[in-house]
Amino acid sequence: MRILPLVLMTSCLPLAASPAEPTKEEIEKVITNFAAKESEFAKARETYTYRQTIKIQEFEGGGQARGRFDLVSDIIFSPEGKRTERIVRAPSPSLVLVSLSPEDEQDLRSVQPFVLTTKDLPKYQVDYLSKEKLDEIDCYVFAVKPKKMESGQRYFQGQVWVDDQDLQIVKSFGRATGILKKGNDQRFPKFETWRAQVDGKYWFPVLTKADDTLQFASGPVGLKMQVKYEDYKQFRSTTTITFGDAVETPPANTPPAPKPSKPPKP
Repeated sequence: MRILPLVLMTSCLPLAASPAEPTKEEIEKVITNFAAKESEFAKARETYTYRQTIKIQEFEGGGQARGRFDLVSDIIFSPEGKRTERIVRAPSPSLVLVSLSPEDEQDLRSVQPFVLTTKDLPKYQVDYLSKEKLDEIDCYVFAVKPKKMESGQRYFQGQVWVDDQDLQIVKSFGRATGILKKGNDQRFPKFETWRAQVDGKYWFPVLTKADDTLQFASGPVGLKMQVKYEDYKQFRSTTTITFGDAVETPPANTPPAPKPSKPPKP
């Protein structure tokens, strides 16, 4: 068994790895190969259904809890093969100190479950830091930051841990960044995302957590966030898969989402 914090993993056939520090040429090859693996993973994840549970809670500077935001949705396919999101549970948000911006929504979709594909690799500077054991998994640790930023685009900046056998990201830690309009007082929390093996091949995001204090011009605001990705299942159909942004609203008697079998550890 191969174990990451909070998640039980299964192992794959190993690739040879040197116990010594890798050379510059070896690092360049690792980066190229793991970006290719990430491309395969990104394409594979588009064929899976899963449940996404978002919980956000805000705190005053003194630590008093205020409002919250909760959303449970299923990423599914219609019988015609169209990928869509079905809202399962969405209580009225009660946030008063912060609000979710379009940038926050984009971060939830694409930055927090960070994927560094071959296509996106030229956008980032990737620097090798060290080799590190993440529980029972030997990993390459890389610092990642955007080379330059374009308006309207969101980027990841932080560190990623890459399994030295499967050459896929198993953990990422950092924050989302991008160009904001002048005078826009937005702040984005540091977050940590863990992945787990699905179907014995690809490492899929399973949990993102943030616990940060955002320093706004009006004062500090504490923010806690948890995003869980559960119940991955590959969609199988003879129809062609298409992608859309339609959202189906649940019936009035939709039951609440089931509680996780194991609560996340702090």
